Amino acid sequence: MFDIYTIIFLALAVFIFFRLRSVLGQRTGRERPPYDPYSARDAVRSPANDKIVTLPQRPAEPAVSRPAEPAPPPADRWKDVAESGSSVAAGLDAIAAADPSFDAKHFITGARAAYEMIVTAFAEGDRRQLRSLLSREVFDGFDAAITERENRGETAETRFVSIDGATITAAELRGRTAQITVRFVSKLISATRDRSGTVIDGNAEKVTDVTDVWTFARDVSSRDPNWKVVATEAGH
Repeated sequence: MFDIYTIIFLALAVFIFFRLRSVLGQRTGRERPPYDPYSARDAVRSPANDKIVTLPQRPAEPAVSRPAEPAPPPADRWKDVAESGSSVAAGLDAIAAADPSFDAKHFITGARAAYEMIVTAFAEGDRRQLRSLLSREVFDGFDAAITERENRGETAETRFVSIDGATITAAELRGRTAQITVRFVSKLISATRDRSGTVIDGNAEKVTDVTDVWTFARDVSSRDPNWKVVATEAGH
């Protein structure tokens, strides 16, 4: 009923069927599960040895440090210049806060030098020197006194023997203007002569104790470091 070709094809078909079944039909336990296109795309599969790789931690944000508060000035900041806790010390603190370069002892040294220069310049009638050291109002007063003396034909003589004291008696900051009052105690030889050279005031041979209270001022916002005398009065 079957020719030889039919038998051969059937034999080949059976052989191929069993061959494919031996390859595709057996499960080894290592087959991959079927792919699910709707599974979470971000799922992380652990490797075969179940080791977990830990991602590095984000470095902690550095703490924001607050600027250190300025240290309070030492109690003996104005030692030998002003008593701690006094109104003078408070005024010097205010001036130093506005002008960090301020040095009270250096100021006193400069004030002593200015005092001697001004007294000497006034006696000699040196208006140029006075103008650089005095405020306009004080200069006008000194200039008027010199003019009157010149009109009378009088001359003044002043020699410094010593400056025995220069004490700050007041200090304050008014806006941007620092004001410091200094009490000077000095020894002078002073005399005024008329046209003929006769001494009409003072004593050309006697040392006299003199006390003056002068106020110096300076704009702390100015680049000019010089202080000028803004007020003068005789002390006691």
